[in-house]
Amino acid sequence: MRNGTGSDMPVPLTRRSVLGGVAGAVTAPAIGRVATRGSRLHIAVIGAGVFGAWTARHLQLAGHNVTLVDARGPANNRASSGGESRMTRAAYGKDSIYTRMALDSLAQWKELGARSGLPIFIPAGVLFFFPTDDPYLADSLAAHRRLKLPTELFSPADMARRFPMIDPSGVHAALYEPGFGALMARRAVQTLVHKFVADQGQYLVGDVAPPREDAASLGSIRLSSGETIAADRFVFAAGPWLPKLFPQAISRRIVATRQEVFFFAPPPGDRRFLSGAMPGWADFNGGDIYYGFPDLEGRGVKFAHDAHGVEVDPDTQSRIPTEAALAEIVAFRDRRFPLLRGAPLVESRVCQYENSGNGDFLIDHHPHLADVLLVGGGSGHGFKHGPEVGRKAAALLFGRESVESRFSLATKALTQRRAVH
Repeated sequence: MRNGTGSDMPVPLTRRSVLGGVAGAVTAPAIGRVATRGSRLHIAVIGAGVFGAWTARHLQLAGHNVTLVDARGPANNRASSGGESRMTRAAYGKDSIYTRMALDSLAQWKELGARSGLPIFIPAGVLFFFPTDDPYLADSLAAHRRLKLPTELFSPADMARRFPMIDPSGVHAALYEPGFGALMARRAVQTLVHKFVADQGQYLVGDVAPPREDAASLGSIRLSSGETIAADRFVFAAGPWLPKLFPQAISRRIVATRQEVFFFAPPPGDRRFLSGAMPGWADFNGGDIYYGFPDLEGRGVKFAHDAHGVEVDPDTQSRIPTEAALAEIVAFRDRRFPLLRGAPLVESRVCQYENSGNGDFLIDHHPHLADVLLVGGGSGHGFKHGPEVGRKAAALLFGRESVESRFSLATKALTQRRAVH
């Protein structure tokens, strides 16, 4: 896990270099207020993706001295937190723990955008549609009613009237979540790390060597440059690199899979594919989910297949899209979005999910290293929950919360049986 700069030396991050020139970011106020009380322990967080960055921020707000380390930079192109957009939605069927976490996280995403002055949350709404009277539909609606969310239940006719760019053929019913939408992923993480640095957090570009797992505690981490960073506690939120850092504890409990995303140009001058007219959407299709977004910031209309792809190594996988994946997306697009038939491909991207054995997150202590917390297993749906994952990790690290059983290491099997959509 080299740092991608041509050197293995840790590189301090300046306030300006975090965002690489995003306008207005340097003088924007910080999120929240950093606590002046607290133990002021030194905590090292390894991984500056959405989980690591939010964990570092919550620890900083609690008054601790935090060093954030990443091999290639916040939300870099190899990271699972990279790319332009991620969906935030509250439809989770029977898994209402994620409905609550998505709602609580959304408030923090909105605060980040409001205080930074940057468009991070795009309130496009989310339309989740189903071909049958699926229990996922009824369970999601029940959870939303308990939380008093303004979710609407649409018939196919309602869907056609409200969103005529989507063909409702074969749809039984749809859930419309007007309060949710899109998160601008790379911008969000880089903005968050900028705020962390602006409030005297330390960020280093450095490649962390795999630690020994048979000791009672870690004490320090070693960079490939030969330097060491000593700390009182360590949080490893390294996404698909967690199995490489902890092959004994993680092994195949987290597996990286290849995912391909495509963007198509809408017809020129056609406003039906802009945010505000077209929602973020997900075609549940019995769990074989396709999803996408309207044309955000002129990047094109986004399409992706949520099925877990082939297993990959995040360091060496090809980042070139395949013709087979493109053909699959085009076939779906032409059926469900007929107004986009023949639309030119304007952008594509290859990334990865890091899937836990069952799709639940991992937020738990290392089984042997007493000063190490493991955070990961985004499983393709983790980005939206980043603020709450970070809050839970920070609380768990100091015993303010106990391990949520679903997020424990013990529940992560060595075989992949996805149970969370």
